[in-house]
Amino acid sequence: MIPISFEFYPPKNDEQREQLDRTAIRLKSRAPDYVSCTFGAGGSTLSYTSETVRQLKQTHGLEAAPHVSCMGGSREEIRELLQLYRALGCRRLVALRGDLPSGMARMGDLRYASDLVAFIREQHGDWFHIEVGCYPETHPQAEDALADLRNFKAKIDAGADGAITQYFYNPDAYFRFVDDARRLGVDVPVVPGIMPISNFSQLKRFSDACGAEIPRWIVKRMQAYGDDSESVRAFAAELVADMCRRLVAGGAPALHFYTLNLSKPTLNVLNLLR
Repeated sequence: MIPISFEFYPPKNDEQREQLDRTAIRLKSRAPDYVSCTFGAGGSTLSYTSETVRQLKQTHGLEAAPHVSCMGGSREEIRELLQLYRALGCRRLVALRGDLPSGMARMGDLRYASDLVAFIREQHGDWFHIEVGCYPETHPQAEDALADLRNFKAKIDAGADGAITQYFYNPDAYFRFVDDARRLGVDVPVVPGIMPISNFSQLKRFSDACGAEIPRWIVKRMQAYGDDSESVRAFAAELVADMCRRLVAGGAPALHFYTLNLSKPTLNVLNLLR
């Protein structure tokens, strides 16, 4: 089986914490290389990521890679956060620019993910394995596809070890992106980000916001099933599993699943892949 990893987000209340614990237990059985934890942006939520990383490592025995964002943070705040993660025994990070939290006017001392990667290397050398993000269908704020590729290369040149893509449902977009990146001299692993489908209406909202295209034929098929939840579940799992098979056959080095802290949609796909 190809290496896999899972993304979780930090829970904010007891109910969400119990949900994440159940999900971690179920997905841990699939022996992931590591799990990542998204960044709790701004104010009191800042500690949620580190608390979740601690829980995933100490309670569940998982290799946990926290997301680190440079949005709104000073160099000193980021320095303290990196020291905390090193003290927790983390050897992996996902370094992202992130979005400016609502109500926060200040960009932060580091403006781009490439600046953050360089700062991490300056502070900690090769201690951390650093993943960055990339966009096979182009970042929604990029001027154009070539500018987006140059921004991606800048993150690798700054010292990133690998990349995880935004999710997509068109494997050709991934293969073209990797080919274009290789032509620019990028030689690190580019791992496809996989979004199993659980709530299609929610997925459409996510996709509109992040620029991930849902092919028209998928939308029409989902509409045809209407309220038939069993058919939707079966179609969604087979659709994503087929895409994973094609990605692996085409040379993808691993698969990174965006779980939304749910186990069933991801397990449905993994069961088909087995």
